Amino acid sequence: MTDHPISVTAAELDRRRAAGETITILDVREPWELDIARFPDALAIPLATLPTRVGEVPTDHPVVVVCHHGMRSYKAMSWLRQNGVANAINLEGGIDAWARLIEPTMGVY
Repeated sequence: MTDHPISVTAAELDRRRAAGETITILDVREPWELDIARFPDALAIPLATLPTRVGEVPTDHPVVVVCHHGMRSYKAMSWLRQNGVANAINLEGGIDAWARLIEPTMGVY
């Protein structure tokens, strides 16, 4: 059982980061997508490589998983939780929601 929610909105993630909460952003998009829009401090692990790189994902604080619109990140969050990373949380709407609602200078695609 986990105390972490399954998902978080862009507004909630922004609030938690502004409050100084330790949160890792795990971006599961492809490298070409990162060239368009990215969290500068994100841990970038493309979804296809996640099973071989799961050891890089922290387990001692929340990990918000991000993709373009939230579908790949939901799949990654589910996989992570099934494989012992109970602190994984999906970003609803992905980086697209973040760019449109929180950081309008960020690229969208």
